[in-house]
Amino acid sequence: MLTSLPNLLTLSRIAVIAPVTALLYVDTSWAAWTALGLYTYACVTDYIDGWLARAWAQESAIGRFLDPIADKLLVSAVLVMVVSADRLTGVSVLPAVVILLREVLVSGLREYLATLNVGVPVTRLAKWKTTIQMLALGFLIVGDFGPPTWPVLDIGVVGLWAAAALTFVTGLDYSIVGFRHMLRDEKAAKGRDKTAERPTGGAVGV
Repeated sequence: MLTSLPNLLTLSRIAVIAPVTALLYVDTSWAAWTALGLYTYACVTDYIDGWLARAWAQESAIGRFLDPIADKLLVSAVLVMVVSADRLTGVSVLPAVVILLREVLVSGLREYLATLNVGVPVTRLAKWKTTIQMLALGFLIVGDFGPPTWPVLDIGVVGLWAAAALTFVTGLDYSIVGFRHMLRDEKAAKGRDKTAERPTGGAVGV
């Protein structure tokens, strides 16, 4: 049900993307910290909505559809904006590209496997990737407006590289699983085609 609390939390996570994006255009301390606050809220609800849905037995098709989309929209928007705001420059843009490409790849695999009624479980390594990625993006949102004695931007960049490395590994793992199912489906389809082409026996006149 769309109006259940878990789904409303997921929708609110999508809703904060616009203000976070707008605030990253404003090059001031208050804007950076406000954007971080909204981003933190979104990250927290990412955990809470799923936990509530399971605890209250309110898991739904709408929730399963919206939850991964909300995550990908938030991450993609923040990555694009921190690059636009020059908080990721030069070679440090590469981990952002890796993360975005992986999101597209996994989305495609999930969509294809869904047609086969095959789910793609979230691995523990993928959960670590998500945690490190969320923390790294938080540091990048604050950027140079963090505590003066903290290398906030550097921490964010290093964290994003670590997240990108885990992103590559988990993306490769998901790809292997996906392609195995694709090959099985292709073999099954060929077997069905051969069966359909096989001539049926009939009575022979003598």
